[in-house]
Amino acid sequence: MDTILIIDDDESFGETLEIYLSDLKCRILRANNGKSGLEIIEKLHPDLVITDYKMPLLNGLQVVKRTKEIDSNIQIIMLTAFDDVDSTIKAMQYGAYDYVEKMELERIKAIVKRALESKKLSERLVIAISEDSSEFQLENSLVGSTKSMKEIYKKIGKISSTRVNVLIQGDSGTGKELITKIIHYTGVTKDQPFIAVNCTALSETLLESELFGHEKGSFTGAIREKKGKFELAEDGTIFLDEISEISPNLQVKLLRVLQEREFERVGGETPIPMKARVVAASNKNLAELVKLGKFREDLFYRLNVFNIEMPPLRERREDIPKLVAHFMKQINKELHKNVWKIPYEVMELLQNHEWVGNVRELENTLLQAVVLAKGDVLEKEYILLKKNDFAQAEEINKRRLSLADIEKSHIKLILDEVDWDKQEAAKILGIAKTTLYNKIETYGLAEKK
Repeated sequence: MDTILIIDDDESFGETLEIYLSDLKCRILRANNGKSGLEIIEKLHPDLVITDYKMPLLNGLQVVKRTKEIDSNIQIIMLTAFDDVDSTIKAMQYGAYDYVEKMELERIKAIVKRALESKKLSERLVIAISEDSSEFQLENSLVGSTKSMKEIYKKIGKISSTRVNVLIQGDSGTGKELITKIIHYTGVTKDQPFIAVNCTALSETLLESELFGHEKGSFTGAIREKKGKFELAEDGTIFLDEISEISPNLQVKLLRVLQEREFERVGGETPIPMKARVVAASNKNLAELVKLGKFREDLFYRLNVFNIEMPPLRERREDIPKLVAHFMKQINKELHKNVWKIPYEVMELLQNHEWVGNVRELENTLLQAVVLAKGDVLEKEYILLKKNDFAQAEEINKRRLSLADIEKSHIKLILDEVDWDKQEAAKILGIAKTTLYNKIETYGLAEKK
């Protein structure tokens, strides 16, 4: 049986809350100040502590902080009759599971249920990631042990000791730039510059200037001489991302650079040696574009000296647990969080998802879940997965939904996912709580009983 400790100097409210929670079939203890509450915590280690914020002797923040020092696994809900932003932030920083207004009894009960369930989840985990694990060192940033990934490791080993051009192809989000960096930093170019260029980010004229540089006065706005990316790369690596998107005119100029191993700045006449290794990447099949006449065949063969095909994440699901552990290590460090426990059902959910956005989508999903997490467990309700865009569009087309219908459906989905925790739903939706209440009333939304 779970044990709940209520700490509140208002005995009348403490009694009311105890009665309200009595149907949860938990052992409920009470203390009328923070000092006596901590004495009970030290002796009995309850599963959940519900503490008021403003109390004599010790306030709620002090109780939260001290409780987490005594036993980090105890869940804590802090109550307040005041809307205090500063104390809310501090409570969550100290490790509180949630911060609730005292009069929202129904919401308090819902949060109590979730907090106790979260504690139970931590006892049946698929992985508990260690901060000290050597598996997640920088040199092992490329994660995976499937056959396709092992073949890529072999190719990296062969390419990194040479300066041959490389073409990396694969869906968006599969890690093409990461592969390029590993090739660069583990081989003969590791002490030289690494320069990345997104070929879709600039117009043809600006991209040409970006790649080759320009002389002062070569065009309007060229107020000074500028070195291009090929020049800045020196003896290192230049990474041309989304190479399939460059114009036919620029394809010709790039071909000449690869053939002659030299180039001129825009508006210049002096040849500049091109010494860098070129790694190009595309989320489209360049060989197919060649057949369609959309990409030069001679340029394709100059780039495709060595080829790497990146598999989509759905074809290497066995790697997902390792990728999750790897990203959780990075995200916890970056956000100064301590979310290390992952339940079986969460990992199963992650492994069964299609991951249209591949590894990048997985990382972003985990980042969002860690930001929302209230304890050390990665809870299922915060794994907000996106539908396949095509399937979602088909569904909308079939039903011919209006914008209002789509908004209504999405708001209902989020509310159900957070058990109608309106404050949490408003946070996820990015709207004010009052706006959410208005939407609920406008659309006639109601919680399922």
